[in-house]
Amino acid sequence: QVQLVESGGGSVQAGGSLRLSCVASGHINSGAYVGWFRQAAGKEREGVAAIYISDGTPTYYADSVNGRFTISKDNAKATVYLQMNSLKPEDTAMYYCAATNWYTSTWWAMNEYTYWGQGTHVTVSS
Repeated sequence: QVQLVESGGGSVQAGGSLRLSCVASGHINSGAYVGWFRQAAGKEREGVAAIYISDGTPTYYADSVNGRFTISKDNAKATVYLQMNSLKPEDTAMYYCAATNWYTSTWWAMNEYTYWGQGTHVTVSS
């Protein structure tokens, strides 16, 4: 059984940065993806970024964060990171880490992910 624990959320002013961490316990298949999703109040959960866990490529990003966010991994620490720069108020949301069981061609689709963390909240003030 895989467990995912997120951390690193908090409050920051617009233009600031945060780094989220997702620590995994249990076995994640080497062909799996780990993704970050977010859900703002009153909105649907959406995919933010994903990384192929085997060798770290490819990576994928939502258009809204491309160029500002970077997903990376440290296999030795069983951790996936989401570096968030140039944060905007519209980035305010609960951020979730999730993992698939196998390869997926639709990294943004929630139903592709089997394992989910509890989330960490990010607030960006203007």
